[in-house]
Amino acid sequence: MAVTFTDMPLEQMRDYRPDLSAPDDLDDFWTGTLAEARAAAAPERRERVPAPVRMLRLDDLEFSGFGGDRVRGWVIRPDDDEVRPAIVEYIGYGGGRGLPGEKLNWASAGYVHVVMDTRGQGSVWGGGGGTDDPHGTGASVPGFMTRGILDPREYYYRRLYTDAARLVEVVAGWDDVDAARIAVTGGSQGGGVSLATAALAPGVAAVMPDVPFLCDFPRSITVTPLAPFTEITRYLATHREAVSAVLRTLSYVDAAVLAPRVTAPALFSVGLMDDVVMPSTVFAAFNRLGSREKAIEVYPFNGHEGGQPQHWHRQVAWLDDRFGMA
Repeated sequence: MAVTFTDMPLEQMRDYRPDLSAPDDLDDFWTGTLAEARAAAAPERRERVPAPVRMLRLDDLEFSGFGGDRVRGWVIRPDDDEVRPAIVEYIGYGGGRGLPGEKLNWASAGYVHVVMDTRGQGSVWGGGGGTDDPHGTGASVPGFMTRGILDPREYYYRRLYTDAARLVEVVAGWDDVDAARIAVTGGSQGGGVSLATAALAPGVAAVMPDVPFLCDFPRSITVTPLAPFTEITRYLATHREAVSAVLRTLSYVDAAVLAPRVTAPALFSVGLMDDVVMPSTVFAAFNRLGSREKAIEVYPFNGHEGGQPQHWHRQVAWLDDRFGMA
């Protein structure tokens, strides 16, 4: 028997395909944005750091993201010279790359694990972050969802998605990474960013969005009871005349709008008790994927935490099978 707690019945969500129109210039917008970032890029810096981790190698990473801005990260891998597949992870809302050695799971499974810091974030939970967002913004609600929201070129998530796509390009150039086996993943905000990255960055061979945020904005901002989507609701409650401009900006970064451009194999997760990311919005992205191979793990009695360690075990088995690591 199907179970649902915060949204539509599961059977209905499996067929949910909202009418989400892409802007006419969506591809040109992102092609131009990424070209500008590449033109402004300087060589990355990757240096081994001392840490309380002795059986793995841990490197401090700095690379060029949006507009040439320097973005931080960690690289964690087995301490050997073997060329290995890589998994690039993006972080949930309010978090940052954390402290050295905070994330060891993927490296312990034999992957080169690259953790991207999130510009301007990293002060809400976890071990913190170290990447500035040097770009200004107009009037906004506290948080990141409404920064520059009246213009897609000024919007915060244009910068964050560009950082994420650039990082995949950087990782593909490393001698210790098999460029044909690069996966992207993340939970919540990181899940939405991973999905957008799979649409925007060439060379993504697999994508694993976990309870992904940033999908189906028209529905999310009208039915989600909790933040961060309510930051946009609060903004529009004050800026009543800005609805059309806001929805236009969001259409450029909506991961469900970008989903048809994803062709890599995909493994999603969704929690049916989630009231931070409504389950239907996850299915909106999943059902619109361009991927020929896709699966979604449904956790009926979980909220935004999703499947946690159990889901990571499923991710490892799924990725091992596709990358020949089993």
